[in-house]
Amino acid sequence: MALTLYDCATAPSPRRARLLLAEKGVAHETVAVDLRQGEQFSPAFRAINPHCTVPVLLADDGLTLTDNASIIAWVEARFPEPALLGHSPGDKAAVAHWHSRAEWEGLMGVAEALRNGSPAMANRALPGPVDYAQIPALAERGRQRAQHFFAALDAQLAQQPFVAGAAFSVADITAVVAVDFARAVKLRPLDDGPHLRQWRERLAQRPAFVADAALMAAAARPAPAPPSAGT
Repeated sequence: MALTLYDCATAPSPRRARLLLAEKGVAHETVAVDLRQGEQFSPAFRAINPHCTVPVLLADDGLTLTDNASIIAWVEARFPEPALLGHSPGDKAAVAHWHSRAEWEGLMGVAEALRNGSPAMANRALPGPVDYAQIPALAERGRQRAQHFFAALDAQLAQQPFVAGAAFSVADITAVVAVDFARAVKLRPLDDGPHLRQWRERLAQRPAFVADAALMAAAARPAPAPPSAGT
């Protein structure tokens, strides 16, 4: 089965799918979608995903998955090892709990702060094809939500090596994306969380994260200037 991931190397949401596939060792092609240039709103991309968001995972049998929830569920069922949603009922419950918190308190808190506070996001307070006005008060609330989550996460990591227990899981993927994304709203959770910092350093050694860091660094570099006339 051939898979294609529609991705944006600089955006947090598709990074979650990219890390999931890398940790699972799932081979796939990648199509870059330039969010800064608004490529997600092009007719060609709308034909793939009318929601105008990434990630999108396509299979050559016609399967189209347009959000992280469905991508995680399908990938875990199709490629069960290594298990990233837990093995035992208790493990699965712990992963579900911390994954939900990482998404809704951490990642969405940062997103709420950015989309409601950045001038570049004017009228883009929510992703997708519909323009929504910013609500400035939500920017500060989002920062507070994220800060409270990062404090809780640091306390959790004082007790165990990974977010949901003894094993790496999707909770770690979403949590690390939230931690790294926090820089976009000038939050630095690693400065105030010694256990968070140690966990982040351990994750940085995983092959999937090494490759991902190289990809993001390459995407952040400015494109070379075109050659001048006569050269």
